[in-house]
Amino acid sequence: MTHAFLPGFLLGLSLILAIGAQNAFVLRQGLRQQYVFAVSLTCALSDAILIAAGVAGFGAAVTALPWLETAMRYGGAAFLFLYAARSLRAALRSNHDSLTPSENQAAGLWTTLATCLAFTWLNPHVYLDTVVLLGSISSQYEGQKIAFALGAISASFLFFFTLGYGARLLRPLFAQPKAWRVLDLLVAVAMFCIGLGLLI
Repeated sequence: MTHAFLPGFLLGLSLILAIGAQNAFVLRQGLRQQYVFAVSLTCALSDAILIAAGVAGFGAAVTALPWLETAMRYGGAAFLFLYAARSLRAALRSNHDSLTPSENQAAGLWTTLATCLAFTWLNPHVYLDTVVLLGSISSQYEGQKIAFALGAISASFLFFFTLGYGARLLRPLFAQPKAWRVLDLLVAVAMFCIGLGLLI
């Protein structure tokens, strides 16, 4: 079992380490300490579903439906551009009180989870990484596909909960409104670049 579990874990971790829209959102929630468990669990479970689908052979179905990839690409880009504009507006706002991580500024739980799900399921790259790539590589571990999938899923759970709860270590830095402005600006640039990359 470990013969397939470890490669699955390492590959899953390497794919998820890149800073993207989803990771930036989890980091922000962790810094604000708002719905950290729910957001981390939502991201990890979403990955688990996608990885399981890929290992079960749904990668072929995704590649057989080119219109689905196109629809997800444009929908994901539109969502990222809107979030980039929102982050840029927050970064340029003259009143920085809203950048202070406080509970009374938090969006509701369902709004937060809906945003989290959009970052995950509207990103066509997540399908390429989890469903297509991990699914195709799992075929090399015939008879141990479940162990391979469990390794990749474990990497997702470890990463998202570490990112969400580890973000609190940066809270002293983000006690300064200027740090939140810089983060919002970086998030805006990252979201815009990722959205542009989807269109290009």
